[in-house]
This record gives sequence, C-alpha cells and structure tokens, in this order.
Amino acid sequence: MGVAEPVVERETEEHVDVDHHKQQDEINQTHKDLEKGEMGHDQQQQQQQHVSRMQRLSATNPLRLVMDSATRVPPTPTFNRGPTTTTTASHHHPPPPPQPTPPATTHPSPPPPTANPRAIPTPIPIPIPTPLNTTPTPQFQPSMTTLNSRRYTNKISLFLFTLHFLIAVCLVFFLVFKGVQGLVQGGSARRKERRVIQYFLPQVEAASLLSITLAFSWQKAVRVWPHFMVQFILWSSFLMTLSAGILLICIQRPSTDGVGVVFILFAIGNGLYACWVTQRTKFCSRVFLKALEPVSKFHDINRPTYWMLGIGFIWMSIWILAVIGALNFYFPPLVIILLVLSLLWTAEVMRNVANLTISRVIALFYLRGMQSNTQFCFQRALSKNLGSACLGSLFVPTIEALRIVARGLNLLEGEDEFMFSCAHCCLKVMETIFRYGNGWAYVQIAAYGKGFVKASQDTWELFEKREMELIVDSDITTAICFLTGVCSGSICVIMVAAWTATVHVTYTATISLLAFIVGYLMTRIAMALPHACVSCYYVCYAENPDNRLFDDTIPKRLDLIKSNRDVVVPTPRVPPRFRR
Repeated sequence: MGVAEPVVERETEEHVDVDHHKQQDEINQTHKDLEKGEMGHDQQQQQQQHVSRMQRLSATNPLRLVMDSATRVPPTPTFNRGPTTTTTASHHHPPPPPQPTPPATTHPSPPPPTANPRAIPTPIPIPIPTPLNTTPTPQFQPSMTTLNSRRYTNKISLFLFTLHFLIAVCLVFFLVFKGVQGLVQGGSARRKERRVIQYFLPQVEAASLLSITLAFSWQKAVRVWPHFMVQFILWSSFLMTLSAGILLICIQRPSTDGVGVVFILFAIGNGLYACWVTQRTKFCSRVFLKALEPVSKFHDINRPTYWMLGIGFIWMSIWILAVIGALNFYFPPLVIILLVLSLLWTAEVMRNVANLTISRVIALFYLRGMQSNTQFCFQRALSKNLGSACLGSLFVPTIEALRIVARGLNLLEGEDEFMFSCAHCCLKVMETIFRYGNGWAYVQIAAYGKGFVKASQDTWELFEKREMELIVDSDITTAICFLTGVCSGSICVIMVAAWTATVHVTYTATISLLAFIVGYLMTRIAMALPHACVSCYYVCYAENPDNRLFDDTIPKRLDLIKSNRDVVVPTPRVPPRFRR
C-alpha cells in the first residue's frame, strides 16, 4: 500500500497532463476559429462535448482551473503552468486513498455538492443538426416589399387620361394654328383676332401671373402662421367673393349680372359655413401645425409642387391661346366648354401628382422613420401611381360636392316626407361613395401602391377601427384648401373685371370666368403640400397610434367628442332604421 500510492499519483498526473495539453490545443484552435468567424456546426458540437467532459472534473482539478481561467479572460500561452499547478494542487488537496477496485483509483472523488454545484455531472441535451439545404422559417415582420410595389395602379384610368391628353394636345395646337391663321388672313377674321389678342389675352395672362404669385404666398403663409391663416382664409374668401360679385353686378350687363349673382350666392354660403365651423378652427390650426412639422426635415419636398406649377402655368398659357383660336372655329361655346373640362381634369391630376409625391415622403417618415428621396417619389407618382391620380381626380371632387349637398339636405330636412326620403336616399349613396372613393386614399396609394378603390376601403376601415369617423367628418382642412383657391380666383376676377370693363366691356364676363378658373387651379396645386401633410397625419395615426411622432392631439379630440364636451357637426349618415 505504501508503494502503490506514488505510482497511482504519477499515473494520474501524467494522464491529466496529457489531457491538459490536448484540451489546451483544442481551446486555442477554437478561439482562433471564433476570431476568424469560421467555426462551423461540427466544431460547435465538438466543443459542447468537451464542455460536458469538463463539467465532470472536480473544481480542484488543474485542467478545470485552466478551463475556468480561459473562459474569463482571453487565452494566453500557459504551457509551463500545468505541472506547477498540478504539484501545488496535489500538496494542498491530496488525492483520496485508493479503493479496492483499481479503475476507481484513477480519478479523484468529487467534492460535496455544497463545495461546487457545477461539478455534479448533469445530462446536456445534444442539439440535432440542421441540414444545410434547409432554410429556417422566417418570423412575421412588417412587409417592406409592399412599400416599393412595382405594379401600375388603375391602368384603365391611366389609359383613358393618356388618350384624353393626347387628344387635348392635338386640339389645343390645332386651335392655336387656327388663331395664327386668322391673324395672317385678311378681312373680318383678322380684325376679330387682333381685337381678341389686344383686349383678351393680356388680362388672362396677367391673371395667370397673379395666380401663381398668390399660390406661393398662400402656401408659405399657411406653413408659417397656421393659427392666423385658418380664420383669415375663412373670412377673406367670403369678402373676396362678395366683392367680386358686387363688382360684376355694378358693370350692369346681363352676362356680368348673372356671373355676379353666382358669386354673391356663393359668398353667402361661404359666410354661413364660416360661422358654422368657428368652433373647429382651433383644432384645425393645431392639426396644421403638427402635420407640417416633418416638412422642415426635407429641404426639397416642395420641388414637385414647383414643377407642377411651372408646367401648369405653361400649359394654361397655351390653353388660353387655344381659347382665342376657338372663337374662329365651329361651335365656339361647345369647344370652349370641352377645353375647360379638359383643363380641370389635367390640373387636378397635376395637383394629385404633387399630393402623391408628398404623401409618400411624409408617410414613410411616419411609418418607417425613413428619409425618402423626393425625386424618386416624384418619378413614382408620375409613373406607377399616375392611374390612381387620374381616377381620383374624377371621383374626389364629386365626393366633396356630394358632401356639401348632403349637409345641405340634412339642414333642410323637415316635416315633408318627400324631402325626408330624398335626403336619406342621397345620404345612403354618399356613404357608399365615401367607402369606395375618398380623398384620404392617396396616402395608402403613395405608401403601398394600392389601387384607388382598395386604398379608399382600407383607409376608411382604419378610421372605423380607431373610431375616427367623427374627426374625419368634422375636419375642415380640405375646406380650407378649397376656400384658398376660391379666394385666389376671386382676387383674379376683381383685377381682370376692373381692367376689362375699362378697355372692352363685352369680354368682361368671359374673362372673369377664365381668370377665376386659372386662379383657383394654380392655388389648389400649391396647397397640395399642406393638404397631403394633414392627410398623412390622420391616416398614419390611424395605422399606428403608438408612434412616438404623434402627440395627444387626436386622442384628446376623441375624448372630448365621446364625452359630449365638444360640439361636432359631422357629415350626416343614414340612420340605422333606414339601412337594409
């Protein structure tokens, strides 16, 4: 017994020393692989098997000490420390006496569980290797590909608008040619053309220049002073339309009297509307202020609006020449009406192209926090989303007109059963149209590349989900943008009517109407920026109310409406008892 103990100790030391060198080489190689980033699955499995063997060693084993030090600090070359550590450990912790069975004497007995719980061998689950050709199941995340949809939306509408525009271009240049031909030819046609160019063209061109100046001024003023401009636009549009109507009546011609009466009736309705929405102006001003905050982060966000205004000004200048040429063509009134309808659709498409561009930039900022390229968004609006802009340009003005009619019928509804039935019939039609076509759809068209009808449905469902219908129905930002255009058109009418009445009073009514159309359309294109920002503010909030970019403006408004502490006159809806 006295001779056997040193032999067992030496064998144990030699065995531990050999295992130590092998494990040290493997650890060094593993660390090299980790530094290079080249450790594969098989090596990870081998390392787990080595770790399981290390856990079976006692806490006083030299190899265990080396492994613990290697996991705490980066590996350092310690080739000569193994025997020293073993000798030191053997003096402080002598091995237990050998058991009667020889194999049991080759391993030191484990310490009590209280000394080192990790020394207790525990079963480690062996990971099942994954085949290399198997792809892991992706987790659900918000789809980013839908933000870059490459399909064209509403292709039929795009084809119809393209066909219409080609016909309109051919007709405009043909009429310009007829006008030039009338100047070249002699006789009464030449005298008539010269008189028209002298007394007709300067006023309309001046109205175009004034309208584009007013367009930039209105947009800048709304961005800088939203609180003041909401009230100012409501009452200035009333005063300007009333002044234009009175001026036209004072000219005392049948044509100007008829146009003047229309302006005065509109001014009366405008004034009543301004009184009706007085309690909503404060909330509207706050929405403008919050919605226009992201504009400062994009220095070129107004560039598409400038392009549309420039193209619109050039096209309207050529269009005016075509109107002059139409006076020497067959059926001048019919041709001029067709030209006016074509101009209205084209200008509305230009406005919606700017609307889609700005909506994509602002919507991606709200939804993804992205700093989008304005030029890329502009190209996308002119190509892939142009069909939706063409379709919306036909539907949205009709929807807004139906909203006004519905509110008027709701106010006129009384004891008359016939009026009662007609009012609710119109309201039911309007409710259906609102679900399948509304001006809020441009945000999802720009962001996700949806069609106009699908985007309208999804947007309205979002509003219903968040219980925002009352806020959307009582919103007056769209009316503010509309009245801005009306105010600009009325200012242009006042200028050209006073000018034309002194030089050629016969043209006063015609030039006044054309000046109003030009002034209104140019300002509406410029107001696409604040209108798009407000639309993005509502729609993006409905999609993600917890976004940190939104404050408590909308939640507070909802709480006030639900608690009946705020007076809201929403768009009338069909009562449930009349729905089938």
